[in-house]
Amino acid sequence: MRLLKQLLPVMVVAFIGGQLVAAVQDNAVLCLVVGLATAVLALFVYAKVVRWSERRQPVEVAVKGATARVGLGVLIGVAWFGAVIGNIAFNGAYRVDGFGSVTGPVGLFGYMAAAAVTEELMFRGVLFRIIEGRTGTWVALVVTSVLFGAYHLLNPDATLWGAIAIAIEAGGTLAAAYVATRNLWVPIGLHFGWNFAEAAIFGTEVSGNGQNDGLLHGVTSGPALITGGQFGPEASGSAVTFGVLLTIVFLWVARRRGNLVPRRRGARAATTATVAQ
Repeated sequence: MRLLKQLLPVMVVAFIGGQLVAAVQDNAVLCLVVGLATAVLALFVYAKVVRWSERRQPVEVAVKGATARVGLGVLIGVAWFGAVIGNIAFNGAYRVDGFGSVTGPVGLFGYMAAAAVTEELMFRGVLFRIIEGRTGTWVALVVTSVLFGAYHLLNPDATLWGAIAIAIEAGGTLAAAYVATRNLWVPIGLHFGWNFAEAAIFGTEVSGNGQNDGLLHGVTSGPALITGGQFGPEASGSAVTFGVLLTIVFLWVARRRGNLVPRRRGARAATTATVAQ
């Protein structure tokens, strides 16, 4: 029951905010404002429902230190995508045909902020955290990664392989980032940094959502294994490879810090009960 009490309010904010952002996407300034407002409201709602349902302070979204943690996540996310697109370009599958839009990235900033915050609150803040408490880190990582990948099948140009790739690379990395730091700011920043670099800087497709009007007019061509095909670079072999490596690094840090939660007895039954809630 606790899972639904926390998940549903955040989902409502995410859905309404997403509809509003889509409605104003042709106006960069409005898209920025609505996107940021959605992100802030989602954080406020999450904090409220956690206080109400768990009778504790939501330290995972504590304001103190948030800027530095988000900044660290953004740097990791941008560097991660930079390595991926660099590898695609090295294989002759990505080129820049010129400059794109100056205003496009402004609107994309708001859009990506809303997406990063709401998705991290839903998948790592609620689902992963609660499932981990019942079953341990490893079961929670697998379950939420699969759910995160499946969630992206709703996108217009989604593919089965794209969803699997997202589950492996992003589902694993973002959950591991949360476990390593025990706050949501680093995965939020990482999620945002990756998406913003992918769309607003290099002008490529994000998770099967269509081409974006970024600073650069980027073009990918070649085998889908290298480029990610219609789903975008997230479905490329290099994205999966670098994502797995980053997941391993975060889990190593988590282990060093003693942040891994061991598998509980009766974890299988607990997982079923948790998801049913």
